Amino acid sequence: MDPTLQSVLLGLAVLFVLLHLAGFLIWVERRLLALMQDRLGPNRAGPFGLFIIVADIIKIFTKEDWTPPFADRPVFVLAPAIIMITALLGFTVVPFAPGLVVMDSNIGVLFFLAMSSMGIYSVILGGWASNSKYSLLGGLRMSAQMFSYEVFMGLALMGIVILAGSLNLSDIVEAQRGMWFVVPQFVGFVLFLIAGLAESHRLPFDLPEAESELVAGFHGEYSSMKFGMFFVGEYMGLTLISALIVTFFFGGWLGPAFLPPVVWFSLKTAAFIGFFILLRAAIPRPRYDQLLAWGWKYLLPLSLLNLVVTAVVVLVRHG
Repeated sequence: MDPTLQSVLLGLAVLFVLLHLAGFLIWVERRLLALMQDRLGPNRAGPFGLFIIVADIIKIFTKEDWTPPFADRPVFVLAPAIIMITALLGFTVVPFAPGLVVMDSNIGVLFFLAMSSMGIYSVILGGWASNSKYSLLGGLRMSAQMFSYEVFMGLALMGIVILAGSLNLSDIVEAQRGMWFVVPQFVGFVLFLIAGLAESHRLPFDLPEAESELVAGFHGEYSSMKFGMFFVGEYMGLTLISALIVTFFFGGWLGPAFLPPVVWFSLKTAAFIGFFILLRAAIPRPRYDQLLAWGWKYLLPLSLLNLVVTAVVVLVRHG
């Protein structure tokens, strides 16, 4: 098959799966949180409450698509689209199996970091364009949160790049055939995990929305499909971070031969999605100034130390 046609078809397949997966994760999250909190969760609408997904979709599509008269309308409409587009573009460099990647780029790590940085504009612009004090505070919190994790998020991956000798995600997976990078780069894994939580702005780092403080924060003025796009984009971001943790630290598609590579990749990614969901019910939200302090005082120096130690070890081994 022509490589360009193959990339287009794979991109469409990824888009189809992600849009349906985001809806399915609504049910998964509610069931897992119910399990964590010793309650039943969705169990009335359809078998095991699965039709709750359909009910949510109908609700989102039938709600009034209202734009506040005091909002900056063009920016207000554009903001929800940014988070979905950047999350989908982030998936283009993720290798799901050998040769199964939409864009096998030699700068895959840099492309992901660029898309993650661009995704922040969705929250900031949504909060600003709403022209509401609670929404604006949510956007400002996201700005502060971005400053606290963006730097050490990139530095946490540089140890991986040094060990693999490449910015290509497929090469990084192949470099883990002898040992998953979570072993030599455990510090980098923990740092990237924390940064990934902040990136997806989910509990305990849901500071931009913080319903108990900001009445839903940055998306407080959104309704109907605009709110739905924020909602779907959040689940896409959660899936993307889980897939990248698997790619960078847990061998990607690598696993025993009794299962296909894409199945190993899917199982590992699903395990981290479940972990992030259960974490929501286990850890309280910190103040945003505490997140800033942890990021700049502890996590950034730790990421620099991890980078220096990794570079020294590689130089000594290959010197």
